[in-house]
Amino acid sequence: MSSRVQAIGVAAFCVLVAVVAAVLVDSRLDRHWILRGLTLGLALCCAALLLGDQKRRLRRIIVAVGLAMFGVVFPVTTTTWASPPEIDFALQVATDARVAAEKAASSVVSVDDVKAAAAARGGAVGSPLTDKTPEVRGADAYPLILRADPAQGRPWACLSFVGLSAKVRPC
Repeated sequence: MSSRVQAIGVAAFCVLVAVVAAVLVDSRLDRHWILRGLTLGLALCCAALLLGDQKRRLRRIIVAVGLAMFGVVFPVTTTTWASPPEIDFALQVATDARVAAEKAASSVVSVDDVKAAAAARGGAVGSPLTDKTPEVRGADAYPLILRADPAQGRPWACLSFVGLSAKVRPC
């Protein structure tokens, strides 16, 4: 098979993996997009190297490793790591809060909607009270700090709403 056909095939495979990995991540997560774009770009650069002279063994090895890492490993791992348990909890709370706001015929999700949804799922809003931090942070205005377990400190997730659209990110 010619190097041109290999390069086109590999580039198409890398684009397919990148698109599938991006679709599998919840759109409310506002992270990974820059990393996904960079890894796709690097994978396409490695595919473009296939078009060049492939007589040197070291160059073929570098291209193969680059394609494996940037075309498959990085997109798959960022998809796998996209939703740890605290992020999953925040996404569920965001969905419940949006549904509550829609039932109330509201065009925005209030902080009280989020607090009620978090409490209904057994979680808490705001940072926990400790000796080091005697005041609660992230419980009165967006971005809100969500904890899946009220007694838990970190890790937690930050949730913000613009209208009925939620954005979740690690804090």
